[in-house]
Amino acid sequence: QVQLVESGGGSVQAGGSLRLSCTTWGYSFTPSCMGWFRQAPGKEREEVAGIGEDGTTSYADSVKGRVTIFWDNAKITLYLEMNNLKPEDTAMYYCAASFAVWGGSVGELLRRHELFPYWGQGTQVTVSS
Repeated sequence: QVQLVESGGGSVQAGGSLRLSCTTWGYSFTPSCMGWFRQAPGKEREEVAGIGEDGTTSYADSVKGRVTIFWDNAKITLYLEMNNLKPEDTAMYYCAASFAVWGGSVGELLRRHELFPYWGQGTQVTVSS
């Protein structure tokens, strides 16, 4: 069974950095897409970044240029490197896996949250001003 466990969240001041990790196991082939999502209190869950099976990446406009998504060499741990953090980045961050057969872009797949059946428990990021 596919399992995902996030770590690396914490409390930082604006302008600081964090690296989130998502350790994965239980699948026999690489997901078609891995994504990072976030949900702030009182707001809907939103996509942050995604990486396709071929390494293609996609980022939300709100984090573009400040965030990088990447795998380790073994494709066991997924990372989200976040720099120049802002108070509006405060949220619970989740990683998720999709095995959908998808002919569109990574960005388009990220918006289809229902195609990500496997989710971690989340890690909290809090950015103070």
